[in-house]
Amino acid sequence: MTRPILISPSILSADFARLGEEVRAIDEAGCDWVHVDVMDGHFVPNLTIGPMVVKALRPHTKKPLDVHLMISPVDNFLDAFADAGADIITVHAEAGPHIHRSIQHVKSLGKLAGVSLNPGTPAKMLDYLMDDIDLVLVMSVNPGFGGQSFIENQLKKISAIRSMIDKSGRDIRLEVDGGVDAATAPRVIAAGADVLVAGTATFRGGPSQYAANIKTLRESGNPG
Repeated sequence: MTRPILISPSILSADFARLGEEVRAIDEAGCDWVHVDVMDGHFVPNLTIGPMVVKALRPHTKKPLDVHLMISPVDNFLDAFADAGADIITVHAEAGPHIHRSIQHVKSLGKLAGVSLNPGTPAKMLDYLMDDIDLVLVMSVNPGFGGQSFIENQLKKISAIRSMIDKSGRDIRLEVDGGVDAATAPRVIAAGADVLVAGTATFRGGPSQYAANIKTLRESGNPG
């Protein structure tokens, strides 16, 4: 069964001086989720935002806040991001000593739980997590910075994970983040992804272009 393609713009590419306005703008432009990249300067080589910013953004949209935690150790921050208003909390397989325990804790907080795989992390990492997760996030660039080029060999991983999800029979979303634009999105969708994270491709051209950018991404896997 073909699932609708969801668009989750990464606010990493937004104008941080007017972040609330930017979130309202992508909401009005038709995004499905709002992707929030949290980086700690340790697990990835960049620093972004913390729970206070997520809390400040929460009143600006009723769309799900899709919070991607690129921090380690991650467990100490799960409660704070849940309390701040995150709807989906995604953690990396390597971000704590016990990924299954982290997922269990996210679920105990009443949130959707995701696992993210870096380009060098194999799909097999998910073997004993499929019964508990709601989302898999495949990183098609090395995490840490926006605007990077898509890593082609991740298409094989996306396809492998799509097969795993289908075999599980569970309602698990397959999200892809990194270098996703109008050129790469059709291949990502063909490989099995149903949620696209797009920063540069969404925010390019300013607010007047957001709706067209989102529409292009959403329809890229279904031309005509």
